[in-house]
Amino acid sequence: MQQELTTKIWTKRFVSLFLTNLSVFFVFYGLVTTLPLYAVGELQQTDKEAGLLLSIFLLSAIIIRPFLGKTLDVFGKKKLLIIAIVGYFVCTVLYIVLHAFPVLLGLRFIQGIFFSVITTAAAALAADIVPANRKGAGLGYFTMSMNLAVVLGPFVGLLVIQYSSFQTLFIVLSICALVGGILATTIQTNDLPKAVRPTKFSFKWADLLERQALPTAAIASLVAFAYASVLSFLSVYAQEKGLMAIASFFYLVFAAAMLITRPYVGKIYDTKGAPFVILPGIVLFAIGLIQLAFVSGPVLFFCAAFFIGIGYGAVSTSLQTTAVQSTALNRSSYATATYFTLFDIGVAVGSYVLGIIAVQAGYESVYLTGTAALVVVFVLYMLRIVKLKAKKIATAH
Repeated sequence: MQQELTTKIWTKRFVSLFLTNLSVFFVFYGLVTTLPLYAVGELQQTDKEAGLLLSIFLLSAIIIRPFLGKTLDVFGKKKLLIIAIVGYFVCTVLYIVLHAFPVLLGLRFIQGIFFSVITTAAAALAADIVPANRKGAGLGYFTMSMNLAVVLGPFVGLLVIQYSSFQTLFIVLSICALVGGILATTIQTNDLPKAVRPTKFSFKWADLLERQALPTAAIASLVAFAYASVLSFLSVYAQEKGLMAIASFFYLVFAAAMLITRPYVGKIYDTKGAPFVILPGIVLFAIGLIQLAFVSGPVLFFCAAFFIGIGYGAVSTSLQTTAVQSTALNRSSYATATYFTLFDIGVAVGSYVLGIIAVQAGYESVYLTGTAALVVVFVLYMLRIVKLKAKKIATAH
């Protein structure tokens, strides 16, 4: 019985947390996919203005995340998770009644704050809940909730607006957010490690960024830069290449590749170590981006989706796990916040820089630039391994 308690991942509370995270990201991806269409079609905005809907969402996330590690420890991860989901739900409901574009931008900024709190709290709770000897597999499984949402959110979102209306979509997403909130209240946290709460609530540098997690998070920011090429520009690129009719299936193949390989990736991480997952993952991700750069038809398009799905899925989840494991258990909130802060910055900078490259040099250059970023990631990670090995040898002597 004790052995089961120390190795079991899919406990009742893990499932509840998994489904809560799935519902939150379902709403996120459902809105990311459809709001630009809503802004252009219903609110008569330009493509550039529609792009602000994601940018301002990311901006609020970047601003708030550094403060979340300390805040979660002081007020409690579960408590803030539930409060943030309530706010997230209210914001989703307000899409039904708020139609002025400037107001919509403000709403996106506020919802981005709640999203940051939810995702950081949920990931930190997952790190606490998963058994120590199965961190790689457990956090990898938890990340599958986001992988599923990548497919389900856009699929349901586009389906609803095709056969019904945006108002119906906002109602569906509101219900989903509500279900996530209800599930969050069922997560038991009484036996989880408690952070030492200070008598005075103040911030110092150590409360904003977890120093031990910073090198890994910095590497992850470059991975996010490369991933921005897929997240922000794939649909436009597919349209340019005459592949728009099958563009939605790219995400299906992408997510399927991540989900199918996830159990093996987690097992290799836990038994052989992070480098055996991250280094091959970087190579596969780069191969996928190169294929995208030179795509000429459906076969290469889906091959790219497959390679990117395996590579990006392996690298991103393994780097997040490494960041959490680099510090003490009671600093999981800080490590998680640091990781996501730099990851969000990578996506935001990538979207902006790669957008300029797309205008100046074309989308092929966008994906080749993403590949170049991954070459830098490979080199930096190899240097990181060498440094850690040298430090270990020096400590042993």
